[in-house]
Amino acid sequence: MGRFTAWLYERIPVSSEQLAELTNEPVPNHLKRWWFCLGGTPAYLFVVQIVTGILLAMYYQPSATTAYESIRYITEEATFGWFLRSMHKWAATLMIAAMVLHQMRVYFTGAYRQPRELNWMIGMALLMATLLTGFTGYSLAFEQLSYWGATVAANISDAVPLVGTTAKQILLGGEEYNERTLSRFYILHAAILPGTIILLVICHIAQIRMHGVTEFSDPADPPKGPKHFNFFPDHMLTELMIGLVLMIILCALSTVFPAMMGPKANPLQTPDIIKPEWFFYVSFRWLKLFSLSFAVISTGFIVAAMFLWPWIDKLLRRITGNEEISVYVGIVATFLLIGLTVWEAVVAH
Repeated sequence: MGRFTAWLYERIPVSSEQLAELTNEPVPNHLKRWWFCLGGTPAYLFVVQIVTGILLAMYYQPSATTAYESIRYITEEATFGWFLRSMHKWAATLMIAAMVLHQMRVYFTGAYRQPRELNWMIGMALLMATLLTGFTGYSLAFEQLSYWGATVAANISDAVPLVGTTAKQILLGGEEYNERTLSRFYILHAAILPGTIILLVICHIAQIRMHGVTEFSDPADPPKGPKHFNFFPDHMLTELMIGLVLMIILCALSTVFPAMMGPKANPLQTPDIIKPEWFFYVSFRWLKLFSLSFAVISTGFIVAAMFLWPWIDKLLRRITGNEEISVYVGIVATFLLIGLTVWEAVVAH
């Protein structure tokens, strides 16, 4: 081993001490609690998505004439195809849920404030890219609900002022769903959006390395004890344990609730009930409550406000003199999100 180590060091001149110094950034004690370090959970699930997605791509054929049959083959005939498809689906569901919870944790702890405003915006961009990845992945099934869901989404984008019509044509490859649409969804889902997510994650981690993790006082800390612990191996072992638990949960969900096949898309028959995936229930219910133009414009303002919240928060605190004003706004917004999601989930239409 000594000769091999010397040979390896000659070609890769990085010592164990240098590697330890690079990775062992002190981590605040409050990150020993899982809910404070939720960022690692969607990252792990994203890796599961990439691995299962590559395996599924070996069988999937992105065209209107072959997509449904290729998924049927994966689900019913390919060895463990049903399991891989179910893992991909459940990892996507949990990834989106973890992203939402992580963003909420950052919001309610005020970790987006100066000097971390840009990292909040990167996090919001990651959330939007993740939601779009979920939407495009759902559309690839070429089932009745996914086909008509994509059609409705394209018509909604057409209502966006200035850029809506162009965005719809780029998304569909024409004025309406056609033989080129599915391949565009596939390129977005398998290449453009994952690549965007990877670049954003790199920027996100770089910002964390530059500014460090937001520190909070922990009542459980001893008065004179250490306030930090090592990233490696302590925090890394915690993340590995979380990954193991997630893998058990994914395997259980994929086995007990496997991904099923719905009716094949029929452009000539509109289904009685059109529902998107659960993470778009809020938007769908919002569209039903108001006119299309108002719902689209108001949604745009809400998303823009979320991106700019660090500066809006600063303005609100200056006007009201209340340092926790954003917490109250967040509580109202959270109940509204949950209420609209549950409402859309329980109603038939």
